[in-house]
Parts: sequence; C-alpha cells; structure tokens
Amino acid sequence: MIRLIGYFFGIGAVFFLAVAGAVALYLGSVTKDLPDYEVLNSYAPPVTTRVHAGNGALMAEYARERRLYLPIQAIPDRVKAAFLSAEDKNFYQHPGVDVTGLFRAIVVNVQNMGSGRRPVGASTITQQVAKNFLLSSDQTIDRKVKEAILSFRIEQAYSKDRILELYLNEIFFGLNSYGIAGAALTYFDKSVTELTIAETAYLAALPKGPSNYHPFRRTEAAIERRNWVIDRMVENGYVTQSDGADAKAQPLGVTPRHRGSYLFASEFFSEEVRRQIIERYGDNALYEGGLSVRTSLDPRIQVAARKALQKGLLSYDERRGFHGPIKTIEIGGDWGVELAKVDSLSDVPEWKLAVVLAVDDGGADIGLQPSKEASGKVVEERVTGRIEAKAMTWAYRSAKGDRKTAKSPAGVFTVGDVVYVEPLEDGTYRLRQPPKVQGGLVAMDPHTGRVLAMVGGFSYAQSEFNRASQAMRQPGSSFKPFVYAAALDNGYTPASVIMDAPIEIVAGGQVWRPQNYGGGAAGPSTLRLGIERSRNLMTVRLANDMGMNLVAEYAERFGIYDKMYPVLSMSLGSGETTVLRMVSAYSVLANGGKQIKPSLIDRIQDRYGKTIFRHEERTCENCNANDWENQEEPVLVDNREQVLDPMTAYQITSMMEGVVTRGTAAGKIKLDRPTAGKTGTTNDEKDAWFVGYTPDLVAGLYIGFDSPAPLGRGATGGSLSAPIFNEFMQAALEGTRPTKFIVPEGMQFIAVNRKTGMQASEGQPDTIMEAFKPGTGPASVFSVIGGEDYASPEEILRSSPQANQAVTGGSGGLF
Repeated sequence: MIRLIGYFFGIGAVFFLAVAGAVALYLGSVTKDLPDYEVLNSYAPPVTTRVHAGNGALMAEYARERRLYLPIQAIPDRVKAAFLSAEDKNFYQHPGVDVTGLFRAIVVNVQNMGSGRRPVGASTITQQVAKNFLLSSDQTIDRKVKEAILSFRIEQAYSKDRILELYLNEIFFGLNSYGIAGAALTYFDKSVTELTIAETAYLAALPKGPSNYHPFRRTEAAIERRNWVIDRMVENGYVTQSDGADAKAQPLGVTPRHRGSYLFASEFFSEEVRRQIIERYGDNALYEGGLSVRTSLDPRIQVAARKALQKGLLSYDERRGFHGPIKTIEIGGDWGVELAKVDSLSDVPEWKLAVVLAVDDGGADIGLQPSKEASGKVVEERVTGRIEAKAMTWAYRSAKGDRKTAKSPAGVFTVGDVVYVEPLEDGTYRLRQPPKVQGGLVAMDPHTGRVLAMVGGFSYAQSEFNRASQAMRQPGSSFKPFVYAAALDNGYTPASVIMDAPIEIVAGGQVWRPQNYGGGAAGPSTLRLGIERSRNLMTVRLANDMGMNLVAEYAERFGIYDKMYPVLSMSLGSGETTVLRMVSAYSVLANGGKQIKPSLIDRIQDRYGKTIFRHEERTCENCNANDWENQEEPVLVDNREQVLDPMTAYQITSMMEGVVTRGTAAGKIKLDRPTAGKTGTTNDEKDAWFVGYTPDLVAGLYIGFDSPAPLGRGATGGSLSAPIFNEFMQAALEGTRPTKFIVPEGMQFIAVNRKTGMQASEGQPDTIMEAFKPGTGPASVFSVIGGEDYASPEEILRSSPQANQAVTGGSGGLF
C-alpha cells in the first residue's frame, strides 16, 4: 500500500511539475511582451480646450474626447463611493485582483450557462486601468492573464488613490464624454462637487455600457441601474437608507450641456479664435491639448456690436420688401409637429418661428413653434398669437418682385406659411425675416490691438462665414485717410490746396476718368475739404503728385494690404481687404502712430498652467517690487515700432473729426466726445463702410451682399454704416469718461481760411484752427497742386466760383 501511495505521489508530483512548468512557460510567453506600466507616470490624456472671454466667462469648448482632468483630491468622497459600490467595493483591500469576486463571478457564470445571458465580469478597478491604458479589449484568456499580472504590478508601483484617479479620469461615459468631470458637465451641466446622490449614482452606472443606459432612449433601464447603484451605496454604508430612498424617488434629471458657444453673441469670435489656434498649434493641440485660452472679447461690447449691426441690416433689408415665407407646411393635422421640424436660427433667441393659421385684412393668427425636450420630443403645449397689420406694413412690398404691392396682410400671407416673429410688449408679434444683406463689424482697443468685439454677419446659424475677418471687400473711400496720411508725412499740410476738377489717366491704351460721388467738382480745395467731402478727383491728383509707390508703401506699413499694386485706382480703395485690417490700420492713427498687432487672444496656457503665448509684449521693470523703498515709479516700456509721425497721426485725426462734424458723416455721429472717422462707398454702391474712433476705441464695419451687387442709389457709408457705428459706440462707451485726442508736443495751431488754406485775416469768415508741424504753416501765396493742367489762373477761378470768391476776398496772389 505504501509503495502504491508512493507511486501515485510520484505520478502526482510529476504531473504537478509538468503543469507548473507548462504554466511557467505560458506565463513567460505571455509576460515577455507586456507593456511597460511605468508609462502611467506620464499619463496625459486628451483634454478639452476651454476658451474664455476677457472677463473669464466660458465662451467655448473644443475636444475629441470631452474630458477635464481632476486630481483625486478634487473628487468628492460621494463620487468615489458611488464608483466603488458599482465597480469594486473591495478596491482598497485587494492586491489588484479580487479573488473572492472572481470566484463569485465564476459560480454565477456556471449557473448561467446555456441561458444566453452575458457572462458576468469580475474585473477590479485596477484591472480596468490595466486594460484601458495598456491592453486591448479583446475577450481572450491571454488578455485576461496579462490584465491580472499588470494589475499586481500596478498595485505595487502606485497608490490606490493614484489608480482611482487614473480610472475616474479615463473611463468613457457616452455622449463623447470622458472622465468624471466631463461626464458631470455633459449630463447635468454641473461640476462634480454639485452632483446629488442620484446624479452620482447614474454616472457610476454608465461605464458598464453607456448605450445600455442612455438617458432618453433607455430611460427605464437607466433608472433601474441607477437605483441598483444607490442600493449598493446604502449597503456599503456610504449613504443612509432615507437618503437612498429619496434619491431613488427622483427622476433621472439629465440636462445635456449646450455644445458650441456658451456665451451669447460670441459665435463668430469663438470660431475665429478656433481657426487661429489651429493655424498656430495644429488640430491636436486644440482638440486634445487641454489649452486654457483667455481672449480679448468684452461680452458687453460684443452684445452692443451684435445689436447695432443686426438692427442696421434689418432696417435696410425691410426697406427692400418681404422675401416670402421660410417654407409652407400643411396644418390639417397637428401643426406643432410639422412646425417643430423646421430649423430656426439658434443664435437669434429674440425671434420665434410661427405658422400662419388664419389671415385677414387686420392681421394674421399664428401658432408658435413648440419647444423640444433634451430627448428631441416635442412638448405638447401649443401657443398661438397674432401679428397685427401695423406690425408688418413693410412686408406689403415684395422683395422678389413676383407680385404687386399688397394692401393688407391677406395679400402677403397664405395659411401654412412659416415665418419669423418677434414678441412685442403688448403681447402681439412683429413680422421678421433674416436679411439677404450682410456685413461685418470689429471693435478694437487702439493702444493694445486687443479685439474687443467681432460680428461676422447677421447670424452664425444662418452663415458661419465671418465677414469681419474673412470677407475681402473694397474699402472705397475709407482708404483715403492713408493716402492723405502719406501726404502729410511727406511735406504736405492740411491746408495744401489740390485741384478738384476732371482728370484723365491713360494707361495701357485705355483712358480712366474717375468722378466724384454724385458728379461735379469744386475746383481748388484744401486737403481737409478733400477728406471731409471725400473728393475722388482730389485724391487721385494727390496720389499722382506723390507717386503711388509711396502710397503703396504706407498701405503695406499699416497692414491694409500685404502687397499693394501701385496704380492710381488703388488710391480710391479699389483693392480688397478686411474689416479687421482696416480697423487695425485706423488704430495706428488713433494711438499716435504706434504699430498695432491685432489679437483676439490675450494668453494661452497649456494643460499644466504654463503660459505658451501672450499678446502683451511690453515689459515693465520693477513692477513686482515687494516693498516700497522710495524707488522710481516703474515704467511700462513700449518698444513698438513708430510707423507714423505722431504729429501726422494727429493731423489726419483732426481732419477726420471734420468728416464727422461737417463732412460725409455730418449729423450721423452723435457722441459726447471727440470722434474721428471716414465713410466709404464703392462703385455702384456695392459696399458701404464706416471706420472711426474715439481716443480709446476704434470700430469699423461694412454692409454689402455676399455676392457683390448694388445696394441702391443713396446707399452710402454715411447713410447706412455711420448710423450703425453711432449706435454701437453710444452703447459701448456708456458709463466711460470722455477724453480728448492727445496733441503732440510742438504742434502749432493757426487760423486759416477753410477754402484757400491761407492764413485768415482778423475777422475773416469761414476760418478754422488748423494743426501744423513745426516749421510749416499756411502758404503765403495761393498755389494749387494739379493747377498746371489749366492754361491760366483765370481758368482755375472760372472752374470754381467758390475759390474765386475766397481768393478775391482774401490776401495774397493766385500763384
């Protein structure tokens, strides 16, 4: 018997050694290619980039995986408890693999064999970290063995809190959200510290299968799984029974976070920032880098810019007539369901879509588009209203020309027409329509180049094309100040006299005959009058006298064009540029000639808080002194390039103040402070511009069709764009203290005759105090640039009775 026992023992020992050897060989083959778990030390997951306004308000988020990384210390104990209860209640006790849980899962799976049920897993949080970070998701024995081995090693190398931190920041929750912080924002629009027991339990239920517990498509299953997690939290002592019961009684309460822009009216600005970050750092940095971007946007000024531009576009568009309904639907059944299918302008919340239910001579009865729940389900409530005839008289005219002018609402609408309406204070509605005409507006701090507001069109939802930064348009006469600035910087004065008379330019066998807007000519006129009244003929003669190479050099120096073709027609703004570039150029005039680098971004920090970009390049020595020891006050060193003589900048500013008070914008700008600016109207009135500034704010805009077409006779920068500038500036500057333009030291002011440019005699009418640089002044004799084209002084006088009267009434000879 003993020999038999020994025999079996020997066989068993051999078998054991063979099995052990086989296991050792197997483990050796499995472990030889194990990934290095030490890479967890350098874990840097894709993280959401967040863009903020100048006041810190969140504007937009960009991510492939919506994740915000949180250290374990920032995650509340309640959140940790929910995930431990749902995934691994023995997490802080096991060495990486929960043997008890493993055997329990084996028993359950054996019992479920043949039932068709999915096998129960027993992976610990550590094993899930090993799988998610280092392995694939293959359902194989090899992968499970590798997972277990890596789990033991990870537990030896890292603390439990570090492992839990990795897990909670990596896991996928559905709806493109990763990590607990991203999930809390995505599902409940809350930070993790604000989550309730019920909300925490639902999020803890999701990692097992987000699609299985979708909040809208599988609501019952989601609530059931959430309640199961709450029961486990109660069972494990993390939550009291009463609190658990209260949590289970609550609805799911999922309110998905809004995507895209989070700050009202900031869509165009946010998109421009997005493009710039991609251009500077690439797609991956934006969508995975976790950048923190602080922009220059001022939300209050941005809203004022949007309101002013929208009002101007609508005013012009409604004068052109009604474009017709958005579409027409059948209202025989439930009109609310059909109306809910029509897409509205999401960034124009003031308007509502409505369907015409009945129409008569006194107005139209309408049904408003019903709201939708987050799931997309249409709310049952149906709201009706009325458009009175007086609130839609502008629509009696058809912009399409397919009908005669209507005499009442009955001639405009048919039942089933879908239109936009805006509520009025009396409870009725006003008819609205998205305009066909578009435009762009930019506001900038002239001292820093910080873009404070940018509006790229009527609605970002209507068109994402940014007309403030992307649209290449002819600036027309708004370019003229830079022709005059070049002249003032090169020997001319505001009192220099140029001939305003017909001129012919022959080039390439073709004859070009420029004209003043509205025709006519005023004869000899000062530079001041030329810019105030926007004289094309004077500008061409001035540019011709200086040489277009000089004008081109200044245009490029100011950043209006990268490369300007030096032909005379360019002096009238026939080249193409953007509103952003024009506003940047005018900022140079406003700040005394300092170079401007326009920027929408103040600062960019990487995921670790390190500043990788800062717009402000000025330095300040000793600004951060800890103690006051009677040292000199710190000085902010401004080493920007001086691209224009400060005296020239003041002279052109003074001349453009005349544009606002006496010239093409007279009566349109009504600000309580010094304001300079210039109108611009292109050929055939295809674009209407106004760019202007006060000492501390520059703004510019244009109005025009995306496919350039005439705006109509009289649609000038003065009539269309200047009023928009005025309304915007009044709102933007509200509550700020008026200041004056800085007069450079040494500038001389001499009274001159506004028409002849010569020094005025005492008591002489029509005089103005003109600014002159040292060593310059009004001419002692009356001379005319471009007057050589005329046979005699008498011919010049005959061409301009006004000049004749001014000369004969003044002093000095004609030449």
